[in-house]
Amino acid sequence: MLNLVWPIFIIISFSYAIFSGNLQNLNTSIFDSVESAVNLSITMLGTMCLWSGIINVATNTNIMKIMNKILKPIVRFLFPEIRENKKAQNEISMNMIANILGLGNAATPLGIKAMETLQKENKNKQELSNSMIMLIVINTASIQIIPTTVIAIRSSLGSNNPSSIIVPVWIATICAGITGVMVTKLLIKYSNKRENL
Repeated sequence: MLNLVWPIFIIISFSYAIFSGNLQNLNTSIFDSVESAVNLSITMLGTMCLWSGIINVATNTNIMKIMNKILKPIVRFLFPEIRENKKAQNEISMNMIANILGLGNAATPLGIKAMETLQKENKNKQELSNSMIMLIVINTASIQIIPTTVIAIRSSLGSNNPSSIIVPVWIATICAGITGVMVTKLLIKYSNKRENL
């Protein structure tokens, strides 16, 4: 669908610029946008390298073990089906830690790894298990303490105070996380009751 929508938008934009005599403005905006995209990519790359490096160092020290222990009760509550699967629990914890640090790009491969492990445990390969659904919800809500990506974007766009977004992000992600988990738990409970009837 997007393969159709974007070309239509581009054609309409170019046509309007030609007929309204704004072709020069269009050319200027294209080059300005390219410059902004490159600057944003460089800023994001630096931020991602920094936090990925910190996670890599933390993985090789006791810090990650401590964080895994802190998250263990939460992971067990959210994923009761995988109480015995230590590998899945560790992968989910790593994914959650990356999301908490606001590293969406680093969290994605960790989430995929956790999903693959959960799929191995899944009895019905054609449907998502309850744990897989919960992992998707948690990744979508993505509770963040340090919204690294958003701060990097605001910084690259010249914000006077790029970190002013932190408290609103805390409020939004915590509300989204709690709501997502509650609704998912209720739907799983309802689904289990229907299956038992």
